[in-house]
Amino acid sequence: MMKILVTGGMGYIGSHTVVELIEEGYEVIIIDDLSNSNIKILSQIEKITGVCPTYFNFDLCDINKVRDFASFHQDIDGIIHFAAFKAVGESVLDPLKYYKNNFYSLINILEVFPKTNFVFSSSCTVYGEPDSLPVNEFAPIKKAESPYGNTKQIAEEILSDFAKVNPAFRVVSLRYFNPVGAHPSALIGELPIGVPHNLVPFITQSAIGKRGAIVVHGNDYPTPDGTAIRDYIHVCDLAKAHVLSIKYLLKETETNYSVFNIGTGRGNSVLEVINSFEEASGVKLNYTMGPRRNGDVIQVYGDVSLAEQKLNWTAKNSLSDMMLSAWKWEQYLNENSFEN
Repeated sequence: MMKILVTGGMGYIGSHTVVELIEEGYEVIIIDDLSNSNIKILSQIEKITGVCPTYFNFDLCDINKVRDFASFHQDIDGIIHFAAFKAVGESVLDPLKYYKNNFYSLINILEVFPKTNFVFSSSCTVYGEPDSLPVNEFAPIKKAESPYGNTKQIAEEILSDFAKVNPAFRVVSLRYFNPVGAHPSALIGELPIGVPHNLVPFITQSAIGKRGAIVVHGNDYPTPDGTAIRDYIHVCDLAKAHVLSIKYLLKETETNYSVFNIGTGRGNSVLEVINSFEEASGVKLNYTMGPRRNGDVIQVYGDVSLAEQKLNWTAKNSLSDMMLSAWKWEQYLNENSFEN
Protein backbone atom coordinates (compact mmCIF):
# COMPACT_ATOMS: atom_id res chain seq x y z
CA MET A 1 0.00 0.00 0.00
CA MET A 2 1.52 3.32 -1.07
CA LYS A 3 1.75 6.04 1.56
CA ILE A 4 0.77 9.63 0.72
CA LEU A 5 1.29 12.66 2.96
CA VAL A 6 -1.42 15.33 2.63
CA THR A 7 -0.55 18.67 4.22
CA GLY A 8 -3.61 20.73 5.05
CA GLY A 9 -5.60 17.52 4.73
CA MET A 10 -8.37 18.66 7.07
CA GLY A 11 -9.23 21.64 4.86
CA TYR A 12 -11.83 21.93 2.13
CA ILE A 13 -9.98 20.51 -0.87
CA GLY A 14 -7.57 18.52 1.28
CA SER A 15 -10.30 16.51 3.03
CA HIS A 16 -11.99 15.59 -0.25
CA THR A 17 -8.64 14.51 -1.67
CA VAL A 18 -7.95 12.38 1.42
CA VAL A 19 -11.27 10.60 0.84
CA GLU A 20 -10.40 9.94 -2.82
CA LEU A 21 -6.95 8.63 -1.88
CA ILE A 22 -8.33 6.24 0.73
CA GLU A 23 -10.99 4.99 -1.68
CA GLU A 24 -8.22 4.36 -4.25
CA GLY A 25 -6.36 2.19 -1.75
CA TYR A 26 -3.65 4.57 -0.56
CA GLU A 27 -2.51 4.91 3.05
CA VAL A 28 -2.88 8.57 4.03
CA ILE A 29 -1.04 10.66 6.60
CA ILE A 30 -2.38 14.16 7.35
CA ILE A 31 -0.49 17.13 8.75
CA ASP A 32 -2.74 20.08 9.66
CA ASP A 33 -2.40 22.68 12.42
CA LEU A 34 -6.17 23.43 12.33
CA SER A 35 -5.52 27.15 11.77
CA ASN A 36 -8.18 27.12 9.05
CA SER A 37 -9.88 23.76 9.52
CA ASN A 38 -11.77 21.65 12.05
CA ILE A 39 -10.76 18.53 13.98
CA LYS A 40 -14.22 17.02 13.43
CA ILE A 41 -13.39 16.56 9.75
CA LEU A 42 -11.20 13.60 10.75
CA SER A 43 -14.20 11.64 12.04
CA GLN A 44 -16.21 12.71 8.99
CA ILE A 45 -13.55 11.21 6.72
CA GLU A 46 -13.77 7.99 8.74
CA LYS A 47 -17.57 7.94 8.39
CA ILE A 48 -17.26 8.17 4.60
CA THR A 49 -14.37 5.74 4.06
CA GLY A 50 -14.37 3.48 7.11
CA VAL A 51 -10.72 4.46 7.63
CA CYS A 52 -9.30 7.03 10.03
CA PRO A 53 -6.09 8.40 8.52
CA THR A 54 -3.02 8.99 10.66
CA TYR A 55 -3.05 12.61 11.79
CA PHE A 56 -0.39 14.99 13.10
CA ASN A 57 -1.09 18.49 14.41
CA PHE A 58 1.85 20.85 14.03
CA ASP A 59 2.95 23.94 12.13
CA LEU A 60 4.97 23.15 9.01
CA CYS A 61 6.82 26.45 9.46
CA ASP A 62 8.57 24.84 12.45
CA ILE A 63 11.56 23.18 10.77
CA ASN A 64 12.46 21.13 13.86
CA LYS A 65 9.01 19.54 13.95
CA VAL A 66 9.16 18.88 10.21
CA ARG A 67 12.56 17.20 10.63
CA ASP A 68 11.29 15.11 13.53
CA PHE A 69 8.33 13.97 11.43
CA ALA A 70 10.55 13.14 8.45
CA SER A 71 12.94 11.08 10.58
CA PHE A 72 10.13 8.57 11.14
CA HIS A 73 8.45 8.79 7.72
CA GLN A 74 11.06 8.47 4.99
CA ASP A 75 8.92 5.73 3.41
CA ILE A 76 6.39 8.25 2.06
CA ASP A 77 5.71 7.69 -1.66
CA GLY A 78 4.21 11.10 -2.42
CA ILE A 79 3.18 14.44 -0.96
CA ILE A 80 0.14 16.57 -1.79
CA HIS A 81 0.69 20.06 -0.42
CA PHE A 82 -2.39 22.13 0.44
CA ALA A 83 -1.18 23.79 3.64
CA ALA A 84 -1.27 27.54 2.99
CA PHE A 85 -3.16 30.67 3.95
CA LYS A 86 -5.59 31.59 1.18
CA ALA A 87 -7.70 34.69 1.95
CA VAL A 88 -6.94 37.29 -0.72
CA GLY A 89 -8.19 40.27 1.30
CA GLU A 90 -6.30 39.27 4.43
CA SER A 91 -3.11 38.81 2.42
CA VAL A 92 -3.32 42.44 1.28
CA LEU A 93 -3.69 43.63 4.87
CA ASP A 94 -1.02 41.31 6.32
CA PRO A 95 1.39 40.33 3.53
CA LEU A 96 4.20 39.11 5.80
CA LYS A 97 1.88 36.57 7.40
CA TYR A 98 1.25 35.09 3.95
CA TYR A 99 4.83 35.18 2.70
CA LYS A 100 6.15 33.66 5.92
CA ASN A 101 3.58 30.85 6.20
CA ASN A 102 3.21 29.90 2.54
CA PHE A 103 6.95 29.88 1.77
CA TYR A 104 8.42 28.51 5.00
CA SER A 105 6.02 25.57 5.02
CA LEU A 106 6.85 24.69 1.41
CA ILE A 107 10.62 25.10 1.75
CA ASN A 108 10.75 23.06 4.96
CA ILE A 109 9.02 20.15 3.25
CA LEU A 110 11.36 20.31 0.26
CA GLU A 111 14.36 20.36 2.57
CA VAL A 112 13.41 17.13 4.35
CA PHE A 113 11.80 15.35 1.38
CA PRO A 114 14.02 16.31 -1.59
CA LYS A 115 13.37 13.06 -3.45
CA THR A 116 9.64 12.49 -3.71
CA ASN A 117 6.55 12.78 -5.88
CA PHE A 118 5.00 16.17 -5.11
CA VAL A 119 1.62 17.67 -6.07
CA PHE A 120 1.27 21.38 -5.44
CA SER A 121 -1.98 23.26 -4.91
CA SER A 122 -1.62 26.21 -7.28
CA SER A 123 -4.23 28.55 -8.73
CA CYS A 124 -5.55 30.17 -11.87
CA THR A 125 -4.82 33.50 -10.15
CA VAL A 126 -1.38 33.27 -11.76
CA TYR A 127 -3.00 34.22 -15.10
CA GLY A 128 -4.63 37.45 -13.90
CA GLU A 129 -6.85 38.89 -16.62
CA PRO A 130 -5.94 36.56 -19.50
CA ASP A 131 -5.20 37.86 -22.98
CA SER A 132 -7.32 35.15 -24.60
CA LEU A 133 -9.82 32.51 -23.53
CA PRO A 134 -9.85 29.70 -22.68
CA VAL A 135 -6.50 30.26 -20.98
CA ASN A 136 -3.96 27.45 -21.30
CA GLU A 137 -0.82 26.54 -19.35
CA PHE A 138 1.41 28.40 -21.80
CA ALA A 139 -0.27 31.76 -21.26
CA PRO A 140 1.87 34.52 -19.76
CA ILE A 141 1.96 34.83 -15.98
CA LYS A 142 0.61 38.26 -14.99
CA LYS A 143 1.66 40.34 -12.02
CA ALA A 144 -0.29 39.08 -9.03
CA GLU A 145 -3.12 41.23 -7.70
CA SER A 146 -2.48 40.16 -4.09
CA PRO A 147 0.26 38.74 -1.86
CA TYR A 148 -1.71 35.47 -1.80
CA GLY A 149 -1.58 35.27 -5.59
CA ASN A 150 2.08 36.17 -5.52
CA THR A 151 2.83 33.26 -3.16
CA LYS A 152 1.37 30.88 -5.75
CA GLN A 153 3.48 32.36 -8.54
CA ILE A 154 6.70 32.32 -6.53
CA ALA A 155 6.00 28.84 -5.13
CA GLU A 156 5.74 27.52 -8.69
CA GLU A 157 9.12 29.14 -9.43
CA ILE A 158 10.63 27.56 -6.31
CA LEU A 159 9.37 24.13 -7.34
CA SER A 160 10.55 24.55 -10.93
CA ASP A 161 14.03 25.65 -9.85
CA PHE A 162 14.25 22.84 -7.28
CA ALA A 163 13.21 20.23 -9.85
CA LYS A 164 15.90 21.41 -12.30
CA VAL A 165 18.69 20.50 -9.90
CA ASN A 166 17.01 17.46 -8.31
CA PRO A 167 16.09 14.86 -10.96
CA ALA A 168 14.68 12.55 -8.26
CA PHE A 169 12.19 15.25 -7.27
CA ARG A 170 9.06 15.01 -9.42
CA VAL A 171 6.32 17.62 -9.21
CA VAL A 172 2.93 18.51 -10.66
CA SER A 173 1.47 21.97 -10.08
CA LEU A 174 -2.30 22.02 -10.45
CA ARG A 175 -3.66 25.43 -11.38
CA TYR A 176 -7.28 25.15 -10.49
CA PHE A 177 -10.09 27.52 -11.00
CA ASN A 178 -13.05 27.97 -8.57
CA PRO A 179 -13.69 24.88 -6.40
CA VAL A 180 -17.28 24.59 -5.16
CA GLY A 181 -19.70 21.92 -3.99
CA ALA A 182 -19.34 19.15 -1.42
CA HIS A 183 -18.99 15.39 -1.11
CA PRO A 184 -22.19 13.54 -2.18
CA SER A 185 -22.49 12.14 1.35
CA ALA A 186 -22.91 15.74 2.62
CA LEU A 187 -20.48 14.82 5.43
CA ILE A 188 -17.65 17.14 4.30
CA GLY A 189 -17.64 20.41 2.38
CA GLU A 190 -16.45 23.99 2.49
CA LEU A 191 -16.28 25.25 6.06
CA PRO A 192 -15.41 28.97 6.03
CA ILE A 193 -14.46 30.68 9.27
CA GLY A 194 -16.56 33.81 9.75
CA VAL A 195 -18.14 35.58 6.79
CA PRO A 196 -17.41 33.63 3.58
CA HIS A 197 -15.19 35.32 1.01
CA ASN A 198 -16.35 33.02 -1.80
CA LEU A 199 -19.64 33.19 -3.70
CA VAL A 200 -21.13 29.73 -3.20
CA PRO A 201 -20.78 29.41 0.61
CA PHE A 202 -22.24 32.91 0.92
CA ILE A 203 -25.14 31.80 -1.30
CA THR A 204 -25.82 28.72 0.82
CA GLN A 205 -25.52 30.62 4.10
CA SER A 206 -27.86 33.31 2.77
CA ALA A 207 -30.35 30.66 1.62
CA ILE A 208 -30.45 29.03 5.04
CA GLY A 209 -30.78 32.34 6.88
CA LYS A 210 -27.29 32.81 8.32
CA ARG A 211 -26.54 35.82 6.08
CA GLY A 212 -28.48 38.67 4.59
CA ALA A 213 -28.83 39.52 0.92
CA ILE A 214 -26.12 38.46 -1.49
CA VAL A 215 -24.25 41.36 -3.09
CA VAL A 216 -23.35 40.80 -6.73
CA HIS A 217 -20.15 42.78 -7.18
CA GLY A 218 -20.53 44.47 -10.55
CA ASN A 219 -23.25 44.16 -13.19
CA ASP A 220 -21.58 46.34 -15.81
CA TYR A 221 -18.88 43.96 -17.03
CA PRO A 222 -18.60 43.32 -20.78
CA THR A 223 -20.24 39.88 -20.42
CA PRO A 224 -23.64 38.62 -21.62
CA ASP A 225 -25.44 39.48 -18.36
CA GLY A 226 -22.99 42.08 -17.04
CA THR A 227 -21.62 39.95 -14.17
CA ALA A 228 -18.17 38.42 -13.83
CA ILE A 229 -17.49 34.97 -15.26
CA ARG A 230 -15.52 32.17 -13.62
CA ASP A 231 -14.79 28.50 -14.23
CA TYR A 232 -16.44 26.59 -11.37
CA ILE A 233 -15.16 23.09 -10.67
CA HIS A 234 -16.74 20.51 -8.35
CA VAL A 235 -14.42 19.80 -5.44
CA CYS A 236 -14.75 16.02 -5.96
CA ASP A 237 -13.61 16.34 -9.58
CA LEU A 238 -10.72 18.46 -8.32
CA ALA A 239 -9.83 15.89 -5.67
CA LYS A 240 -9.68 13.16 -8.33
CA ALA A 241 -7.19 15.28 -10.28
CA HIS A 242 -4.80 15.18 -7.32
CA VAL A 243 -5.01 11.39 -7.09
CA LEU A 244 -4.43 11.06 -10.83
CA SER A 245 -1.45 13.42 -10.50
CA ILE A 246 0.12 11.07 -7.97
CA LYS A 247 -0.42 8.16 -10.37
CA TYR A 248 1.06 10.24 -13.19
CA LEU A 249 4.19 10.98 -11.16
CA LEU A 250 4.63 7.33 -10.23
CA LYS A 251 4.94 6.52 -13.92
CA GLU A 252 7.76 7.53 -16.22
CA THR A 253 7.09 11.03 -17.55
CA GLU A 254 8.96 13.20 -20.02
CA THR A 255 9.72 15.88 -17.43
CA ASN A 256 9.98 16.07 -13.65
CA TYR A 257 8.03 19.36 -13.54
CA SER A 258 4.53 19.65 -15.03
CA VAL A 259 1.69 22.18 -14.82
CA PHE A 260 -1.99 21.43 -15.49
CA ASN A 261 -5.14 23.51 -15.48
CA ILE A 262 -8.03 21.95 -13.56
CA GLY A 263 -11.46 23.34 -14.39
CA THR A 264 -14.45 22.55 -16.57
CA GLY A 265 -13.32 24.58 -19.56
CA ARG A 266 -16.55 26.58 -19.31
CA GLY A 267 -17.34 29.93 -17.76
CA ASN A 268 -20.43 30.75 -15.71
CA SER A 269 -21.47 34.21 -14.61
CA VAL A 270 -22.41 35.15 -11.06
CA LEU A 271 -26.06 35.40 -12.08
CA GLU A 272 -25.90 31.98 -13.75
CA VAL A 273 -24.58 30.51 -10.50
CA ILE A 274 -27.38 32.17 -8.52
CA ASN A 275 -30.01 30.92 -10.97
CA SER A 276 -28.54 27.41 -10.95
CA PHE A 277 -28.65 27.31 -7.15
CA GLU A 278 -32.29 28.43 -7.13
CA GLU A 279 -33.24 25.72 -9.62
CA ALA A 280 -31.29 22.97 -7.84
CA SER A 281 -32.43 23.83 -4.32
CA GLY A 282 -35.89 25.25 -4.90
CA VAL A 283 -34.93 28.23 -2.71
CA LYS A 284 -35.41 31.79 -3.94
CA LEU A 285 -32.38 33.96 -3.19
CA ASN A 286 -32.35 37.58 -2.12
CA TYR A 287 -29.59 39.48 -3.91
CA THR A 288 -28.68 43.06 -4.78
CA MET A 289 -26.30 44.66 -7.23
CA GLY A 290 -23.20 46.40 -5.90
CA PRO A 291 -20.05 48.03 -7.30
CA ARG A 292 -17.15 46.07 -8.74
CA ARG A 293 -14.41 44.94 -6.36
CA ASN A 294 -10.86 46.08 -6.93
CA GLY A 295 -8.70 43.37 -8.46
CA ASP A 296 -11.54 41.20 -9.80
CA VAL A 297 -10.93 39.96 -13.34
CA ILE A 298 -13.76 40.21 -15.86
CA GLN A 299 -13.78 36.60 -16.92
CA VAL A 300 -11.54 33.56 -16.82
CA TYR A 301 -11.99 29.92 -17.70
CA GLY A 302 -9.46 27.28 -18.54
CA ASP A 303 -8.32 25.10 -21.39
CA VAL A 304 -8.13 21.74 -19.61
CA SER A 305 -7.17 19.59 -22.59
CA LEU A 306 -3.64 18.99 -21.29
CA ALA A 307 -4.94 17.49 -18.03
CA GLU A 308 -7.42 15.39 -19.98
CA GLN A 309 -4.62 14.09 -22.21
CA LYS A 310 -1.80 13.58 -19.70
CA LEU A 311 -3.69 12.76 -16.50
CA ASN A 312 -6.64 10.96 -18.11
CA TRP A 313 -8.86 13.30 -16.09
CA THR A 314 -12.21 14.89 -16.93
CA ALA A 315 -14.63 17.06 -14.97
CA LYS A 316 -17.87 15.10 -14.65
CA ASN A 317 -20.13 17.21 -12.42
CA SER A 318 -22.43 19.91 -13.76
CA LEU A 319 -23.02 23.33 -12.23
CA SER A 320 -26.35 22.01 -10.95
CA ASP A 321 -24.52 19.10 -9.25
CA MET A 322 -22.19 21.59 -7.59
CA MET A 323 -25.02 23.75 -6.28
CA LEU A 324 -27.12 20.86 -5.00
CA SER A 325 -24.22 19.25 -3.15
CA ALA A 326 -23.25 22.60 -1.59
CA TRP A 327 -26.85 23.08 -0.43
CA LYS A 328 -27.05 19.59 1.12
CA TRP A 329 -23.81 20.29 2.97
CA GLU A 330 -25.17 23.61 4.28
CA GLN A 331 -28.30 21.84 5.49
CA TYR A 332 -26.14 19.24 7.25
CA LEU A 333 -24.14 22.01 8.94
CA ASN A 334 -27.36 23.65 10.07
CA GLU A 335 -28.32 20.48 11.91
CA ASN A 336 -24.86 19.56 13.28
CA SER A 337 -22.43 21.62 15.35
CA PHE A 338 -18.97 22.09 13.89
CA GLU A 339 -17.44 24.21 16.63
CA ASN A 340 -13.74 23.45 17.14
